[in-house]
Amino acid sequence: MKTQLRSSRVVIIGTGAVGSTTAYTLMLRERVSELVLIDANKEKALGEALDMNHGLPFTGGVKIWAGDYSDCADADVVVIAAGASQKPGETRIDLLKRNAVIFDSIIQNIVKYNDHAIILVATNPVDILSYVSFKKSGFPSNRVIGSGTLLDSARFRYLIGQNKKINPRSIHAHIIGEHGDSELPLWSLANVAGIGLEFSDEDREEIYNSTKNAAYEIINAKGATSYAIALALDRIIVSILQNEASVLNVSTLLNNFNGVSDVYLGVPCVVDRTGVREILDLQLDDEELKKFHESANKLKSEIAKLDL
Repeated sequence: MKTQLRSSRVVIIGTGAVGSTTAYTLMLRERVSELVLIDANKEKALGEALDMNHGLPFTGGVKIWAGDYSDCADADVVVIAAGASQKPGETRIDLLKRNAVIFDSIIQNIVKYNDHAIILVATNPVDILSYVSFKKSGFPSNRVIGSGTLLDSARFRYLIGQNKKINPRSIHAHIIGEHGDSELPLWSLANVAGIGLEFSDEDREEIYNSTKNAAYEIINAKGATSYAIALALDRIIVSILQNEASVLNVSTLLNNFNGVSDVYLGVPCVVDRTGVREILDLQLDDEELKKFHESANKLKSEIAKLDL
């Protein structure tokens, strides 16, 4: 069922596979009243906007256009999906230097016109680029959010559901840390209706590796991920605009979270109209805590190489 929202504007920067699919998802579900597409390739943004506009007689009254950064002025949420895309055999960290340069210009242009929106980062490596966006925008950290491990957690729940033959919507399970190779599963908290789930070591390894490597498998097969990440971004946007206070595993700035500070990582957060309203405390076992610190230290070492 679609969610009717108050008058609202979402700007999507970058109309590649992720940006255009996110825009199409928001249009189909009639999430916003105004949807603006911005791309360095203006013809690409125009083409995507025209294509979606031609479908409006079949859907609803979303106003869609290809715009420029001045259209950010009235935006409630600015989604950044621009940047170099991940190539087969390439890690998300490999993208860092190329996309950090691109983000410098993007953030400058956003803050030139808007000082009140929530910035939602989808470009990889998403945790580091969320931190870059936070530093360069001057926005409070609650209003700079990364898509984090929300999609990873969805993949995790899907695979657990497949293993247990239970609808994944009834599975409660989390991936936290980096949206990338150092992400970690919280097996200790995985449950259905509060009942813990048991897995063999072989099943754990297979489920985790399939979760962690899902993007590589999809990129090798079709060139890019798009559908599931678009649905994840849609979920975050609705929680913001509807002031839902939903718990979502987004990437946010940590301050002594299980001993980790000054880095963006995916953890369960309460997301509402203010952005990240609250970070939920997680009780990690010793092995999970060790891996969480390893994930944080990995990203901190990459951030240290940047000029921030």
